[in-house]
Parts: sequence; structure tokens; C-alpha cells
Amino acid sequence: MQNFSRVTMIGMGYIGLPTAALLAKNKIKVHGVDINQYVVDTINKGEIHIIEPDLKEYVFEAVKEGYLKVSTKPEISDVYVIVVPTPFKGEHEPDISYVQAATNSIIPLLKENDLYIIESTSPVGTTEKMQALINEKRPELKDKIYMAYCPERVLPGNVMYELENNDRVIGGINEDSSKLAAKFYRTFVKSELHITNSKTAEMCKLTENSARDVQIAFANELSLICDKAGINVWELIELANKHPRINILQPGAGVGGHCIAVDPWFIVSDYPMESRIIGKAREVNNYKSFWVAEKISKAKMDFELKNGKKPIVACMGIAFKPDIDDLRESPAKYITQKVMQSENNGNILVVEPNIKEHGVFKLTDYNEAYEKADIIAFLVAHKEFKTLKYREDKQILDFCGVFKK
Repeated sequence: MQNFSRVTMIGMGYIGLPTAALLAKNKIKVHGVDINQYVVDTINKGEIHIIEPDLKEYVFEAVKEGYLKVSTKPEISDVYVIVVPTPFKGEHEPDISYVQAATNSIIPLLKENDLYIIESTSPVGTTEKMQALINEKRPELKDKIYMAYCPERVLPGNVMYELENNDRVIGGINEDSSKLAAKFYRTFVKSELHITNSKTAEMCKLTENSARDVQIAFANELSLICDKAGINVWELIELANKHPRINILQPGAGVGGHCIAVDPWFIVSDYPMESRIIGKAREVNNYKSFWVAEKISKAKMDFELKNGKKPIVACMGIAFKPDIDDLRESPAKYITQKVMQSENNGNILVVEPNIKEHGVFKLTDYNEAYEKADIIAFLVAHKEFKTLKYREDKQILDFCGVFKK
């Protein structure tokens, strides 16, 4: 098969929609699939349901020119790309049921020489499991379709650029599948394509995010030590990084997002005895969020004892990282919920400049919250917060380096 004129993209989220829009820009007709009717209707109007620079323009043009349409059901195509969530079930056990459901939905549509690709973060061996599923239900297609795993590796807030310009790892179930998948990605990727097998590609994705998690855990552990020792962790890291071979990351309120906070557990779940550092890093980063919530609670108690009244607390940021609207696995959201559990909500001001409203939290403008609150807890280093002037009359708890004091 040499034809990539029709692509079905299952999952119109933070990766699926940008990828679909980029394919459409390259004059490839994309049929997007999402189970959320609101998402379907929004995209078909040429609008977007997520915040991502440049994405709105891409989607508007793609829909207007007829290269992108979305529905709740897949259509016959030449290429099928699976970009759905892989959550947990039980105690940090990966759940590939969404990938399986997406695969089941296209099995009746598959034909000889089609290309099937998984981009969803997956446990090692998932692509081979989907191959077995397809072979079981469509035995006449055994060895007659191409299958590969190709993980995304993009940074929220810069997705449109990185989809085109980051190297990609492509792992086919056989050599021919790898080559055809590489040819498909070459239609929109400008950087290097690295060929391997599906299991190595699956592990590569998990390894990249586990490595980041371990590095962040070191920084977060340093922040705990420095707090106890009375040392400014920001100054310490800056000085340590003057060494030519040291590059310590910045600590924060924990680790969030659907990748770094989740993917290491995929390795730990399958290889518990071998992944001791990876597992411990996850524990450190999860504990940091609990520790931050406890620090805020203690500050509230101390304020009340000293002043004879309950303080107004501003939780600054609930996204999982700066300057995005994504709340998935957000430590800041978890911390805010913990702080609110034992407090009248009227004394807690929740701030998130990247979203207009939230189903649980009543949001407050960041300037208003900064002015009203007695205790300011910076949980996410949004660019808006960095425009604020340090206030000596406020109790500022800076967990993410807004002021680095």
C-alpha cells in the first residue's frame, strides 16, 4: 500500500486533534473519532476544545477546506491511528481497554494492506496483543495488514511545532510495517525517524518519561531536604548547575500530566522487582504533593493562632504545568482539593488563568486573589504570576519558583 489519502484518527484530545490538523494541512483527508459529542460538534464548527498555540488556526483551515471532519464512529480508511487514553485499573495497573475498544471499532472496516498505528502510551506488548485480537476476529487478514507503534513526544504548549520537528521512534511488528509507518510519518514529520520493533518502541516511551520522573524526584527530594535544613533550594540548584556536568531540574509541587505521572507505573507494574529507582521516584513525587498540602495547612493553623481569625488562602494554579489548561493528574489540583477538605470554601481562593470556569472550583482572578489573600500558595509557575510584585505583607509559600525566595 502506498496510499495515505484517507486517515481515521481515533481520539481527538491533546495529541489526536493536533496530529489530525497537521495531517489535514498536508492535504490528507482525516476522519476524526471521539466519543464526546461536544468535542465532535466543536471541531466540526472549526473550533477547538483545548488550549494549544496555533491549533485553532490549523483546525479552522482544515475544516473549512474539507480535510478534517469528526464523528463518533470510524470510517473506512487506509490508515488507522489510535490515540486514546490508557488509564489505571486497580493499584497502578495499566488499563488498555480503551485501546482495545478503539481497535474493535475498526476491525470490521479493515482491509488488506491497511496501516494500523498505536500512539497511545501502552505497556510493553500491547501492539502484539492488538495484532492477536485482529487476527482472531479477521483471520483472513493475518499477515496482510501493517501494524506499528509510534509514541508521541511533545511538550504541551508547543505541540504543533514539536509534532513536525521532534524525532520519532517507529516500531513495527515486522520490518515491512516499520517501513510503511515511517513513510506515513514522513508526510508531516521533518525530523529523523528511528526504526525499531514494536516492543522496543513501547518501552522507549515509558523510559523517556520515567527518566524525567526520576530527575524531577531528585529535585523534589532536594527541596524537602533544603526546607528542613533552612537552605534556599533555588539558589542551591543554581550554584550546583554551575558544574559543567550537572543539570539539576527545578522542584515543584509534584508531577502531573498524563505522561510523566503515569507512565513509570507501567514499568513498575510489569517489572516490580527490577524497577526500584523508578518506583521510588514515583513515591517521592507523589509525596511532594502531600507535603505541600500539609505545609499550607500548617500555615493556616499558625496564622489563626497568631491572628485569632481564619486566613484567606489563595491556591495559585491548578493545571499540571505552567501556561496550559490541562488538569490531568495535576498535583496542584490535588493539593487544592486537600486544602479545601478541612476548610470553609469561602476562605480558599482558587486561581487558574488558563481556564474560564471549572465544574468543582469557583475561580478567582489572580490579581484579585493576590490582593485579598493572607496566604499565597504558588502551585504552578504560570507567566501571569511572574508579573506580580513580591509582597512582604503576605505570607508567600512559593512551591514552584515564581519568586525563588
